[in-house]
Amino acid sequence: MGTKTVDEAANEATEVKSDAETVDVTKTDEEVTEPDTANTEAEAAEAAEAAEDEDDLSEEEYAAELAKLRLEHPEEGPSGVGQGAAAVVSAALGFISLSGGWIGSVAAARETLVGQLHTASTASVSTQIKEVYGDAWHTTALWAGIFALVGALVGVAALIRPAFGTPGKPQATWIKSVAWAGIALGVVGLLLAVLKYTDVLLSLPSAT
Repeated sequence: MGTKTVDEAANEATEVKSDAETVDVTKTDEEVTEPDTANTEAEAAEAAEAAEDEDDLSEEEYAAELAKLRLEHPEEGPSGVGQGAAAVVSAALGFISLSGGWIGSVAAARETLVGQLHTASTASVSTQIKEVYGDAWHTTALWAGIFALVGALVGVAALIRPAFGTPGKPQATWIKSVAWAGIALGVVGLLLAVLKYTDVLLSLPSAT
């Protein structure tokens, strides 16, 4: 009664031992897994704190940090060499429109020669004045107007160039000054050329 055989006692001992090993293995797995979970939670907490710190920055502090980054890593932009050259060319063309220039002088001399060749010696004085001197005068005014118009357009292009390119450094003050000078000379030269070409300014003398 209630007496166990040797085999039954051995089987029960084996089952108890197996259950103990199973518990130990489970416990070991939990111990290995727990540190990894703790590390992940710590990293998440640090990331959350960093995000909160960034959110706590005021607008002034954010602007200061942004300015510091821009100073440390300046953006590459146009050097302004082309704009400066355009401004100088504009001023030079405006000056040439006022002074006449070599091309205008040559064109006027050629027109004078053509007028002499195509005008008979028996032509009236008014006709000779118009063909020999009048056409040459108009030719000089025409070339002066061309130089003035091109100079003014180049000056305008030098001023508005930064608005159509890659944002970068602001345009130098001397470039703006020279470009405005070229535009002013071009406008004045163009106005004088129109007045000379239409005989409003320094018209040809009358034959009578």
